[in-house]
Amino acid sequence: MTGKSGSWALIAALAGFLFGFDTAVISGAEQAVQKVWNMSDALHGLAISSALWGTVIGALMGGWPSDRWGRRPTLIAIGVFYAISALGSALAWDPASFIVFRVLGGLAIGVSSVTAPAYIAEIAPREQRGRLVALFQTMIVLGILVAFLSNFLLGNIGEDGWRWMLGVVAVPSFAYLAATLRIPESPRWLYCHAGREAEARAILQQINPATVDETLSAIAAEAAEDSRTISWSQFFSGEFRRPIMLAFLIAMFNQVSGINAIIYYAPRIFELTGAGAQTALLATVGIGLVNMVFTLAGLMLIDRAGRKFLMYIGSAGYIVSLGMTAWGFASGQFALVLPFIFAFIAAHAIGQGAVIWVYISEIFPSVARAKGQSLGAGTHWVFAAGLTLVMPAILARVAPAAIFAGFAAMMVLQLIWVRVAMIETRGRSLEDVARELTRR
Repeated sequence: MTGKSGSWALIAALAGFLFGFDTAVISGAEQAVQKVWNMSDALHGLAISSALWGTVIGALMGGWPSDRWGRRPTLIAIGVFYAISALGSALAWDPASFIVFRVLGGLAIGVSSVTAPAYIAEIAPREQRGRLVALFQTMIVLGILVAFLSNFLLGNIGEDGWRWMLGVVAVPSFAYLAATLRIPESPRWLYCHAGREAEARAILQQINPATVDETLSAIAAEAAEDSRTISWSQFFSGEFRRPIMLAFLIAMFNQVSGINAIIYYAPRIFELTGAGAQTALLATVGIGLVNMVFTLAGLMLIDRAGRKFLMYIGSAGYIVSLGMTAWGFASGQFALVLPFIFAFIAAHAIGQGAVIWVYISEIFPSVARAKGQSLGAGTHWVFAAGLTLVMPAILARVAPAAIFAGFAAMMVLQLIWVRVAMIETRGRSLEDVARELTRR
């Protein structure tokens, strides 16, 4: 790592750990939550997807506090929201209170998916930007793994085990909150949004003293070329059409792969193969381990092989693994399901999982980066929330083979999109990428 950017990036990326922990921990609690309040499939789907609807709101509005008050204060506020949500969800007394506190956690997830990658991209040297921004995804995956392991360990402690599963998220929330007090503001935000050049220079000096003047000149040139504060109507006016389409489609394809639906309902899916409840919880720990290993592989490759190459690998892996999972269910060969679900997770981790947050953070100019992050993250979470809302009813009424075949078909479309539309951003400055994609 050059200068202090690595440690700052790691602290910001811890928002991703909470993101992953909060996202996956519900998989161990969702069946108990349905039973304790005797919820219908419709109410159950709403309760479990409630955090995701909060995430949609957080993602769509996350660019506003990030631009208005800065990346650092927004990251600090995220920690507060996570802690309140964890404690409130654990102590919920009825479905309504449960939904309210889960929505609050969702707001934190949504804002973190906008602010943390943008912050890391803006403090990272260009040659390390892919790896440093991918730390956010690595922390998401680590959070998912820890959540699955926590669920397994707490699965047999009694009828209130689900409350402990949800409440334990408060511990890392407070640790993250303390850590964020030690990071500085983004130098690009200081220069472009607050006009504080001296402070921006001082932080760039800590990142890499050898490139301070070069980096500040590039930031200044972009700011001089585009010193506007743009509204949402200007954002959608046509100037940013190409990065908007890239952000929208990579986020949409991420979710129509079925990744969040599988993570949220993994124990239930494994039980469809005949596995017992505790065995299904243990299998989710395997998902977390595979996710972690292949995310680390993506982290090592993203600045060497490039974003587009990883998307090719991931797309091919999606198609094969989802197709074989569908075949396993259709033919009754349930022994195929678990290994190919693991293969699906591996394909996601090394492809979409490693690339999405890096790519969205790179393709917009500074003046539109926060809004671009909001668009990409909002799209991601709208699709995630929609799928999670309807999955209980789908699992109850639609054959699993048809579900997984549908996900595989969508990944064929993703492979075509990668081939014809994605541009490579590896090794290029943010300003250079912005000039190519936003021609006036």
